[in-house]
Amino acid sequence: MRLLVLSDIHANLEALEACLEAAPAYDQVYNLGDIVGYGANPNEVTQRSRELGSVFVRGNHDKACSGLIDLSDFNPIAGMAAMWTREKLVEDHLRFLRALPHGPVSPLQDLQLVHGSPRDEDEYVLMRRDASEILAESASPITFFGHTHVQGGFWINDAAEEKGILEPRYPDKPGPQKFTVELQKNGRYLVNPGSVGQPRDGDPRAAFLLYDTKASQITFYRVPYDIHAAQKKIFAAGLPERLAIRLEEGR
Repeated sequence: MRLLVLSDIHANLEALEACLEAAPAYDQVYNLGDIVGYGANPNEVTQRSRELGSVFVRGNHDKACSGLIDLSDFNPIAGMAAMWTREKLVEDHLRFLRALPHGPVSPLQDLQLVHGSPRDEDEYVLMRRDASEILAESASPITFFGHTHVQGGFWINDAAEEKGILEPRYPDKPGPQKFTVELQKNGRYLVNPGSVGQPRDGDPRAAFLLYDTKASQITFYRVPYDIHAAQKKIFAAGLPERLAIRLEEGR
């Protein structure tokens, strides 16, 4: 089975459509949450996400923008964007976002989906130490997670007494690129596809991955998209300027 894994779209329609256009053939779509928030197309992106598939976990912005949680833990810019999004979302999409499941979700045996981490849906997993603790406790060979907006991941192999970091490496050139990882038979993996709509790893290109279960391969992708169009929509909507500027920075 070929699984397209998307995360942190953040209402960025231009980035989502670029990813879908660049994606190879796939059998199913897994969405790791934060469909909305920050960007200017919450209804369009929610609708497109719903059309793509039915396997989701909720993100913190999905909760905030649908009114499930208050905004006390959000910084002022994120809070303003969440309030704007809450007012713009149509009722049907609000109901959909409120009903998104809490992770972990296991659509296949030996695989689980979370937004933050298996132990806390809002946890940011950025450090190797935290990832090693999660992997040591996990019974699932593969965990896909989002939330950090950083493409890559972590792995351990108890049988070989090895562990490491997944760091996609791309040639220094423009355009769409991909990086394939061969999965070890006895390895356990914590893998982040990166953010479709707001990367924060220094690469402004939209990010996603394809997991080929038969070939035991994960392929990371980066694709350019019309950042200026997405920025213009943010400015026109009256959303905070910083939300537009950071798209070009990839931070």
